[in-house]
Amino acid sequence: MAEVADCIEGKSDEASLRARAAAIGKTYLELNEDGRSKFIRALAADFDVNRQLVDEKIELVKNFSDNKTLRLRAEEELKIALQPTWRVLLGRFTTLPDGVKFLVDMRTEMLSLIKSYPEIKILSNDLRSMLSAWFDIGLLELVQIDWRSPASLLEKLIAYESVHAIRSWNDLKNRLGPDRRCFGFFHPNMPHEPLIFVQIALVEGISNNIDDLLDESKSNNNSIKADTAVFYSISNAQRGLDGISFGNFLIKTVVEKLSVETPNLKTFATLSPMPGFTSWLNEQVESRQDNLLKQTERKNLAKYTTHVTDADILKDLLPKLNAIEKGQQKQLFKELEAPLTRLAAEYICNNRNDRGRALDPVAHFHLSNGAAVYRLNWAADTSTKGKAQSFGLMVNYEYNLKEIQINSSAYEVEKKVAASSIVKNILKK
Repeated sequence: MAEVADCIEGKSDEASLRARAAAIGKTYLELNEDGRSKFIRALAADFDVNRQLVDEKIELVKNFSDNKTLRLRAEEELKIALQPTWRVLLGRFTTLPDGVKFLVDMRTEMLSLIKSYPEIKILSNDLRSMLSAWFDIGLLELVQIDWRSPASLLEKLIAYESVHAIRSWNDLKNRLGPDRRCFGFFHPNMPHEPLIFVQIALVEGISNNIDDLLDESKSNNNSIKADTAVFYSISNAQRGLDGISFGNFLIKTVVEKLSVETPNLKTFATLSPMPGFTSWLNEQVESRQDNLLKQTERKNLAKYTTHVTDADILKDLLPKLNAIEKGQQKQLFKELEAPLTRLAAEYICNNRNDRGRALDPVAHFHLSNGAAVYRLNWAADTSTKGKAQSFGLMVNYEYNLKEIQINSSAYEVEKKVAASSIVKNILKK
């Protein structure tokens, strides 16, 4: 790491130092996975804050307490000393061609290593702070992506889509059809790389089923009649930017844009997954023997099982959901709708983590942005992923433009979840 130390210490002109940074970056890219891991760990270990220097500067500040001019100078020196020396190298990388993308990818590598090497978390968090400043919302450009966009960009949509996998080029073409919209945020230093993108369907009424929404065989030429914009997928495309939020601003910007371009749109809502519901319900089944089912639900399910307690009933019946849906015991499938929909409403609306946030990460995202829980949808996602994460249930969040600020404040300050009368009635049952 001698070359890194030379580059950081800056004993040369700026052009030479940038050339050294470029050489270091080139070497890093040529390393294998193990080599990159060693480089990052060495950077974190050897180029952190110089604590001996910090102690010396603290003493200077104390010694000059009676001399304002000298104290201010000492305080400035202390501020500089408190900066990790790795910042100098990381900052020089940004001046290189594709330097910002290089740092985003480097942080991706860091995030994959933190579990095994927690000592690099400080370096990763510091790089996140630097990236956050460079990726200020004011610097981002909103771009509409359609079927005429460059093939290289369309390929990235397929690769980066994280909510509902894009199965083929025909699937993608359908998602970019006449009554579909796709928008992404781009940074001037990464013009060919989406940072985050959202997929939208222009429909009549709030959609309740992702299978129907993405069905390629159904006509999607009714944008003129559409009165609702349904946001059905939001994908962060750069893992190296984890912890830097673009989604809330993206949704609000797109809502404003669509409101102007398509004035017949009166409703803005999502069709969202509940990625933590299955795990949460399994935990409830393990920890709560009863109080999971209502009396009528328990009675309706009793004919399909010999078990008595709520937990044992659900342990017996939930694993059978897939087979049930495929045609066996269709009545049982219907009987499970009411209890699972109610429990999903409880999961979304009433359960918090130790920070007072909704347990479900997608719920927290939309609720903090000012959305309201509009409706729970049974058998809305029959994909393997959908069944695994939420027994096929999905949820609509509605963005009422007049209530966004009120809802957001109520959630953040009072920990209250805005919900429609539909959802409130489910919770009262």
